[in-house]
Amino acid sequence: MQAMTTQHIPAVQLPGRKPLLTRKGWGAFFAALLLVCALAPVLNLWVPQGSAFHLSDYAVALTAKIMCYAIVALAMDLIWGYTGILSLGHGLFFALGGYVMGMHLMRDAAGPDGLPAFMVFLDWKEMPWHWALSGSFAATLILIVAVPGLVAFVFGWFAFRSRIKGVYFSIITQALTYAAMLLFFRNETGFGGNNGFTDFKRIAGFAIATQETRMALFVITGCTLLGFYLLARWLVVAKFGRVLQAIRDAESRVMFSGYSPLPYKLTIWVISAMMCGVAGALYVPQVGIINPGEMSPAASIEMAVWAAVGGRATLIGPIAGAFIVNGAKSWLTVVAPEFWLYFLGALFIAVTLFLPNGVVGLLRRKKGGKA
Repeated sequence: MQAMTTQHIPAVQLPGRKPLLTRKGWGAFFAALLLVCALAPVLNLWVPQGSAFHLSDYAVALTAKIMCYAIVALAMDLIWGYTGILSLGHGLFFALGGYVMGMHLMRDAAGPDGLPAFMVFLDWKEMPWHWALSGSFAATLILIVAVPGLVAFVFGWFAFRSRIKGVYFSIITQALTYAAMLLFFRNETGFGGNNGFTDFKRIAGFAIATQETRMALFVITGCTLLGFYLLARWLVVAKFGRVLQAIRDAESRVMFSGYSPLPYKLTIWVISAMMCGVAGALYVPQVGIINPGEMSPAASIEMAVWAAVGGRATLIGPIAGAFIVNGAKSWLTVVAPEFWLYFLGALFIAVTLFLPNGVVGLLRRKKGGKA
């Protein structure tokens, strides 16, 4: 009987984990860190006003505001670009983080035993229960991520368990945000009504109006954006990120492979909401106001436009998109404010038809890379 020979089967080489950043990527990262932490403060605080190299207070405030928006765009990319979940309600999470910070700033401006100005105007005698922790800065820092995260977890748990997806999920997120906006508009809810919160004085014991405090907030915002970029990059290059992309491309196959999409979708949904909450909290002391308008449907749609213009599933693209769109908005609302919404709609249509991979995709094609 002829002996059977076993054929040697070569071992399958699984792809290794990608590095967090390439050498050029780390170089760009540290260059951005140096720009935020060193160059910008020098140009604003120590270069004399009137010099061509002086960074004006307006430029600092505008750049800081756009960096807050860039954090939101990055959060949108994680759920839309990498997971395929289009949310039209992320303005809710951004506003919740902003309201938590605004409540603390209003409480601080009123003094230890005082009531915020709008409560005095409405002749309230005591604070509502949900203002109980607003006097503590440490508690505020926790609530900035806890409140949006909890709301996102509860909503996502029921939505993802019910397997709501696609346009139906987008509509529900926008309906949730619109309902929250109507709730916050009411004076009796204790959120300042349609005027919201404004006239902030101090943050962590420092006067907000001083140039040094505004520059410190600028640096914190820039470092937070860079930190969230590294976090997002770490998530997407790991096995977790590969599963997210598989869910985006073929969720049914992921289920047949033995993975439950629910924990992955819920986890990235909550992380994305927390990122938006932090962005909102950084936005409020620098802009000086928070009101229910941040929850409007148009605000949430703009967030999706930032990610689409820059390029989904690229991480750096949505950040660039936030700067491009909001830079154009800042210029156009001064030159021709009545045309801004028409420009925004035309921009979204043009990107959808001619630049499906956004600005980053266009640049990659020109370099001969894969878009």
